[in-house]
Amino acid sequence: MNASGYRESLYEVFASAEGLDSQVADALSLGTDYLSLDLGFLTRVADGRQEIVQSVGDHDLIQPGETCPIDRAYCKRTVEVEESLAVQHAGSSPLVSDQALRTFELGTYIGVRVELDDEVYGTVCFADDLERDAPFSEAEQLFVELLAKLVGQAIERRDHERELHERADRLAREKRRFEGIAENSFDILFRVDRDTRFTYVSAAVERVLGYDPEALVDRPVVDHVRESSVDDATEGLSSVLDGEAVEGLGLTFLDAEGNSVALEVNATPIRDGDEVVGVQGVGRDVSARKERERELRIKNRAMDEAEIGISLADNTDSGRPLVYVNEGFGRVTGHDPAEMLGRNCRFLQGEATDPDAVATLKAGIEAGESVSTEIVNYRADGSPFWNRVQLSPIENDAGEVTHYLGFQNDVTERKRAERLRALLNRVLRHNLANDVSPFMAFGEMLRTDEDEPADLGARIETSAENLVALSDKARDLEEFARHDPVHERLDVAELVASAVDVARDADGGRPRRASVETSVETERGICAGTELRRALSELVENALEHGVEGPDPAVEVTAVDDGDWVVVSVVDDGPGIDPMESAVVEHGRETALEHGSGLGLWLVNWVVTRYGGSFQVEPANGGGTVARVRLPGIDDGASIDDVARPPTLLFR
Repeated sequence: MNASGYRESLYEVFASAEGLDSQVADALSLGTDYLSLDLGFLTRVADGRQEIVQSVGDHDLIQPGETCPIDRAYCKRTVEVEESLAVQHAGSSPLVSDQALRTFELGTYIGVRVELDDEVYGTVCFADDLERDAPFSEAEQLFVELLAKLVGQAIERRDHERELHERADRLAREKRRFEGIAENSFDILFRVDRDTRFTYVSAAVERVLGYDPEALVDRPVVDHVRESSVDDATEGLSSVLDGEAVEGLGLTFLDAEGNSVALEVNATPIRDGDEVVGVQGVGRDVSARKERERELRIKNRAMDEAEIGISLADNTDSGRPLVYVNEGFGRVTGHDPAEMLGRNCRFLQGEATDPDAVATLKAGIEAGESVSTEIVNYRADGSPFWNRVQLSPIENDAGEVTHYLGFQNDVTERKRAERLRALLNRVLRHNLANDVSPFMAFGEMLRTDEDEPADLGARIETSAENLVALSDKARDLEEFARHDPVHERLDVAELVASAVDVARDADGGRPRRASVETSVETERGICAGTELRRALSELVENALEHGVEGPDPAVEVTAVDDGDWVVVSVVDDGPGIDPMESAVVEHGRETALEHGSGLGLWLVNWVVTRYGGSFQVEPANGGGTVARVRLPGIDDGASIDDVARPPTLLFR
């Protein structure tokens, strides 16, 4: 038989009434005969693996059901090209991998990919253990390509026939279900003709809509549907009359008194042979459910859109993972809500978290009771904040606590204000008493000692200056706290220059003997409030007043980039940081001895942490002290809202 005869035989195979498996088997046998090869097989390729679907010939690994990774198969390259892939000498061909050669040990191979609806299904292949003496001819390659195309068409026909059969079964089941529903159903059963008029309505319509069933016969369906649902009703009926089933169609009907009633409609075609002659279906009163759903949507929207953080944790799981968090939770913590699901809230805790606050929450949860506390948590960027946490148990019908509803509210500003008020009260109460007492003593000395009036005057002046300076700093702190923070884009060079100028003029214009060097190595601005100018001038003034010594004292002010931050440093060459002031910066302590010297550092720390930054004072390399302020940097064109950071703890 010549090539033409084999092609005609191939067409006859797939034109026969045999099933798909028989057709494929006959086609593979015909191919092995034509190509003079021992093996023929159909594969399915999916998820990186090859599976043998059908085969002819004797090979242990090429039998129906055998699988292997596609990387170890001869078909790996076949599925990547549209034409046939022909290999005369597999042992020396770059088209066959060493893995495939070692696995199957085939000397000759030809294959074509099979496509279903333009998607790769698998391959049709022919092979032999021995290498082939002559290359595959064009006619042989065309034969294999034709076979692959016919196999693909046959599989598509089979799948289509299965789909039609399943659809017919489904419609038959719907019909049987409809016919099996009795007249005493609580749902409304109905039939409609092709003119969309009722031909039958069950007795339930009287209970649900208040109509006599007989009175609805021959009436158009849309006459009893609220105007807002007419289009949906018309479209749904048209779909069913076109042969499609409709499920869960929500429509609003009008009852006998003109009130709205929500019905959920399932409908299927009524067929007379191949012709759709009407519609049959069921309408269920879902008014109560719709109202519950509406209320639930309102509650869900209220939770989703609430400004405070709201979370729901699964108490049935020992790890109590979060199963819901709203956008407010993300705003409070800085974490992506989606990434928090499945985690326990403990991931918000850190070094400054009080174990007693954690124990309070744990005790309430284990007791199944409501509990609230204020606790230090950490945002996604690592900054700490005060979180007011309120937890309430949610019980199931059996009285078991299945979930805990949590509310998280950032109260950092309030805690900062409370601590500031307490500080100012202590500082002013202590220092007013301490600084007024010397004035009384000086007055007594003036009356009794006439020898050293100049010395007394200087001492009075110093005490008065200290009291005024303390009052100024306290007033500045109180003024800053009274107003909400306002983030702006501040020019770093201008900030540094302004701080130096203000500090130099702090003594009423008397020149400082120390030199001040500045270096600004950033082109970005700082995202903070204008009160930062006061804070930086305080640092420079403090360095000029207390941190310089030697014949050539100097103060250096620098600004550099550090990732998303800008760091401003004030370095002096003085005797080093006073332990009392170090305690103020590190821990926020205010003992009686530290009130006066530490209040300026309190002011700096208040301003910096108010805008999400940090403040450190530490010994400088080679002696002296370095005060370092770290604040968010902002590029030209960047949005202030995107860069601005919330306040953090005064002291960490």
